[in-house]
Amino acid sequence: MRDMARRVVRCGVGLIMGTATAAVELLFALLAGAVLLPVAAWPAGRGAVLRPVLAGARTLAGLERARLAMWLDLRITPAHEDVRALRYVACRWALGVLGGVVMLTAAIGLGYGTFGLYGWLLLDGIRDPGSLVLGSLGGFFLVFLAVQGIFGVVGLEGQLARHFLGPRHQEELERRIAELSASRAAVVDAVNDERRRIERDLHDGVQQRLVALGMLLGRARRSQDAERRDRLMGQAHDESRRALDELREVAWRIYPTTLDEAGLRAALETVAERASVPVGVEYELAEEPEQAVATVAYFVVCEAVTNAVKHAAPTRISVSVRAEEQRMYVSVQDDGCGGANAAGSGLFGLARRVAALDGTFRVVSPPGGPTVVAAELPCG
Repeated sequence: MRDMARRVVRCGVGLIMGTATAAVELLFALLAGAVLLPVAAWPAGRGAVLRPVLAGARTLAGLERARLAMWLDLRITPAHEDVRALRYVACRWALGVLGGVVMLTAAIGLGYGTFGLYGWLLLDGIRDPGSLVLGSLGGFFLVFLAVQGIFGVVGLEGQLARHFLGPRHQEELERRIAELSASRAAVVDAVNDERRRIERDLHDGVQQRLVALGMLLGRARRSQDAERRDRLMGQAHDESRRALDELREVAWRIYPTTLDEAGLRAALETVAERASVPVGVEYELAEEPEQAVATVAYFVVCEAVTNAVKHAAPTRISVSVRAEEQRMYVSVQDDGCGGANAAGSGLFGLARRVAALDGTFRVVSPPGGPTVVAAELPCG
């Protein structure tokens, strides 16, 4: 309910701003028509006049794209032709006027609906309370209709912007094919990097422990001194315990069983418990995300926390996981020294994992900190 109210307010503000820009666009369209019509039959003059007109249309279309993305959550691919931008500006002012009418209707309905709360201050005596109640109900019904109109105008705004400013269907297909090819190659590279990391961990850690364990057992087996043999067996026992701990650590980094058994929240809390610095986890998901999304979110948090502890010397790390409008937002912030390299092997591998799910990944780490590692994943 709160998210719905927030969306209505955001869309309402966006339509009000769209009404203001519609007045500018209408004036621009009239001036452009008045300038272009006299030189329509004069090619040289038409080209000289058309260039600034197209530049103005491109600027207005850019402002509209920013408004749609900020307030209406409509993100349009920025590539568009100048002529199509001019056509968009020439048509969009009508939608801006319609949005203004809808918002005016909502204001009138809200005024009638809440009149019962402040009418007794304005009127000396209310002779017909029934009419006042009916008027309030009618006002709230008008608000309900206006809200539906807001969503309808937002949908029309998106269709118009995609038609004129967005890429053509063939261009969109080519772009999508290129994205899928790149993400597939990124997934293959990420898998290969993960295999090399696992091999390196096994070779440098577990394998060395097992070699040392074998040598201790061999020396104990050849020893004729019972006291020395017991001492070597004790060392072998300690070495086997350390090897088992490292093997568990490698297995945990490959894939945590807690993620399957208890879910993402428990897995993140385990990461916080295993860290050597305090890690606060804010988990605001109402339900468990899909397995693929949960896995990527877990590795983003795990790798970001590991890198922070290893390189940034932080005193505290904050992890935030929340969902909004079919998107999941994961953020890891530390108060360390900053200067994290987004192109490093660990963070670059996370970026490829996120991109494989059509998500976005960013790293903000100025020298001196703080460092923020954030990912946005689709969860609908």
